[in-house]
Amino acid sequence: MVEAFRTNVQKKAESKMLLSVLSEAFPSLKINFDLSDRDKVLRVEGDNMEALRIMILLKEYGFRCEVLD
Repeated sequence: MVEAFRTNVQKKAESKMLLSVLSEAFPSLKINFDLSDRDKVLRVEGDNMEALRIMILLKEYGFRCEVLD
């Protein structure tokens, strides 16, 4: 399963920090950011994905995160 999220992550340093946090929280998922996309897309791939937990985690770090249609 693949899920894409619209975020407001702007800087590469922010994305690296969040990738570290997300990878620790969800070690079985493949996670990456596309900061060149206008929606600053966070792509997550894997089984047993918990989109709500991912969104909550990003919000805890002060970032907007919503499922991209």
